[in-house]
Amino acid sequence: MDSLVGAEFAPKSTYLNTSTCGLLPRRAVEAVKELADELADGRPGGSGDFGAVDAARASFARLVGVSGERVAVGGSVAVHVALIAASLPPGAEVVLPEGEFSSVVTPFVVRGDLKVRLVPLDGIADAVGAGTALVALSSVQSKDGRIADLPSVRAAAAASGARILLDASQSAGWLPLDAGAYDYTVTAGFKYLLCPRGTSFLTVAAEAQESLVPLHAGLLGGEDPWGSTYGPVEEFAASARRYDEPPSYLSYHTAAQSLPLLEEIGIEAIHAHNTALAARFRAGLTELGHAPVPGDSGVVAVPGLGGRQPELARAGVVVTARAGILRASFHLYNSDADVDRALDVLSG
Repeated sequence: MDSLVGAEFAPKSTYLNTSTCGLLPRRAVEAVKELADELADGRPGGSGDFGAVDAARASFARLVGVSGERVAVGGSVAVHVALIAASLPPGAEVVLPEGEFSSVVTPFVVRGDLKVRLVPLDGIADAVGAGTALVALSSVQSKDGRIADLPSVRAAAAASGARILLDASQSAGWLPLDAGAYDYTVTAGFKYLLCPRGTSFLTVAAEAQESLVPLHAGLLGGEDPWGSTYGPVEEFAASARRYDEPPSYLSYHTAAQSLPLLEEIGIEAIHAHNTALAARFRAGLTELGHAPVPGDSGVVAVPGLGGRQPELARAGVVVTARAGILRASFHLYNSDADVDRALDVLSG
């Protein structure tokens, strides 16, 4: 793992901020440069290759344990969530965690005719009842890195007949995920998947596809895309490709290189690496008299320490401050030395 990572990454800072944005591997940077040159030179195919989109789709599918036929591509999680929100009947109850990321919450709230219930994260399973149509939550919370009790949520949803929408943006790429265990998953590509903005993935279970209308479908949603160029699409793709958004080719040419790197290393190995670094950081913080959010997440949050973020930045340590919380997030390109550098700055 070390040699492969060393060949792909050379950050010029102590970068502990993947929960905001992941770093691009060298192979991905070269791919986007090549396409940009083709766009500038007017070479045939310079607009981009849909084969790269399908390669990224297939790689993501393997990473999350589903068939590529269950994956739709897009540009943002908010658009995927809005598609699901639009499919619900008026008056449907949606249960979400308090403090959930706004892209997961807002599309349901702006409908105005849904019953949206916000409950504590650890009370999600208890809040799901016979009247619940959908429970939506992130597997790892953006604000503080807490990992949701997903087995309990799945059991509650199964008992009540509710569907589940899981946002894996803060976990896919380091936390093992079986996307097939959920009706829908949405994932931003620009964090732990090491893709640029403009890449996102929606998985749709076969039975959930029956009630999801392809509202933003264009020709790419057709079973025969190039036979669907003019007029309405007459036959949508039988797969989740019917929900594809027109892709940003620059982004997806990059993703087609980044995602296979994660496959080469393996999510289990990355999980062990990330969580070991996070545990080292939590232990060091505790020794310094700070109280990080407990758990075994690869994301470490320290309430009340957000004010130290500018000091860390001046020292070349990149972290995030959110709502007074200092958040450090670890990924495959980080090391023990990165952890110790951050602790050294915080020790004064």
